[in-house]
Amino acid sequence: MGKRSTPPLTPAEVVAILKSWDFIKKGQEGSHAQWERTADGKRPRSVVTVDMHYKDFDADLMRNMIRQSNLTRDEFYGATKRTARKASVPFLRLSPSSETE
Repeated sequence: MGKRSTPPLTPAEVVAILKSWDFIKKGQEGSHAQWERTADGKRPRSVVTVDMHYKDFDADLMRNMIRQSNLTRDEFYGATKRTARKASVPFLRLSPSSETE
């Protein structure tokens, strides 16, 4: 059996990915946190909703968060060492804080 194309991640792992891509927490209503990244020359403004009460996100929720982020699967998972290893993608070394993950 092969590896999953969208391996499950914890809310903390998703937040670490979003922080490494310069997303900023804009608010939270109940367990749903909104993370926003302003538009730059490469990508439009992105808002990702992270439901913090899950233990692990399933494949459908992972695909939705990747789509909301306007990142590719490899860019999303490659943002931290731990998630890059889980998804078998290269680690991108985006910022100094992502190297400690």
